[in-house]
Amino acid sequence: MEIAIVGRNTDVPERFRRHVEDKLAKVPQLAPTAQRIDVEVAHEPNPRMSDVRERVELTVRDKGPVIRAEASADDSFAALDLATTKLLERLRRARDRRKDHRNNIPIPPVDVRPYEAPAEEPAEPTGPLAPGEVSETTLGDSPVVIRQKVHAATPMSIDDALYEMEMVGHDFFLFINAETSRPSVVYRRRGWSYGVIELDANGT
Repeated sequence: MEIAIVGRNTDVPERFRRHVEDKLAKVPQLAPTAQRIDVEVAHEPNPRMSDVRERVELTVRDKGPVIRAEASADDSFAALDLATTKLLERLRRARDRRKDHRNNIPIPPVDVRPYEAPAEEPAEPTGPLAPGEVSETTLGDSPVVIRQKVHAATPMSIDDALYEMEMVGHDFFLFINAETSRPSVVYRRRGWSYGVIELDANGT
């Protein structure tokens, strides 16, 4: 299994790279078919955010859904520890879901996404983005940066969308509803409550 490490606004020392390999040694046990783990290390230069200035994002590329975890701390090693804990928990949940499937408990199929290579320096967009491409643009003369990414969409059920939302650790998930063929979003509400929003292009 390949581990790819990239840095954003920071250099990644060899000592940290070795620590990453040690921390992720358990991943093949929980995801034996995983092909690659992308590790992104980012530094926040704003001194007001010194307690969360180092961010680590871990993404496991497997045959099933993408599984991701991220964490921030004042130190990259601490951020890695936090992110790894989240990642291993999500991998265990994904493994248990596969076991349920093998035991003939009916579970809808999950989305299978193609591999998306990380883009360390996204180019300025020259047209519509293709699936997997990323672009970053600034909003006029302001410091606001808009990051755009296109995912290939496979219709899925609401249950699958909730599962994938949990696996990537987000508060929302955009998908095509297999029952209605509408663009839809599931999102987290308070507690264990969730919401669903659908778009009707033919609405008036």
